Amino acid sequence: MIETEHTPNPDTLKFLPGKKVSEIGPIEFLKEDKNIKVLLANKILSLDGTVMVFFGEDFITVKKEKDLKWENLKHGIISEINDYYSQGNEVVIKKDSYKNDKDLQSDQSSDVINQIKEVLDTKVRPAVAKDGGDITFKSFKEGVVVVELKGSCSGCPSSVMTLKQGVQNLLCHYIPDVKSVEAV
Repeated sequence: MIETEHTPNPDTLKFLPGKKVSEIGPIEFLKEDKNIKVLLANKILSLDGTVMVFFGEDFITVKKEKDLKWENLKHGIISEINDYYSQGNEVVIKKDSYKNDKDLQSDQSSDVINQIKEVLDTKVRPAVAKDGGDITFKSFKEGVVVVELKGSCSGCPSSVMTLKQGVQNLLCHYIPDVKSVEAV
């Protein structure tokens, strides 16, 4: 039985299959992405009206086109998820079969960057995961932290407020070198 949860973004819905989803951490696929090697991502994105699928550790977030209603999409998405797991699949993305974004990121390292990543990983990421999204560190230069919002956080009406009042305040509090936070 797959449960769903609403997110702060009215165009995304969080699906809880009650099983492991991603062993490599959060990863997002867009409808326009080419050569997606994840079967369930392809199945969900092939449904009319879906534009993004995001896999967290134990949840799947799907984004729909603005003018569609969830009642028209929800059943099809649940059906694809059920079919996937009923075929004996234990997990959607296995650790050994897919390279994560993190493996591709430049290896920027400094004490400040490590502190920023630590605050994002321990204090921010769990909160945004509850809403069906993720936040990843992109860069730090001249006091400005650049992050990327994914899943339900991408395009969410309240993401600017979350970014400035939540993430920026936290980072500035814990790390004096941080002056502001921006999203790409």
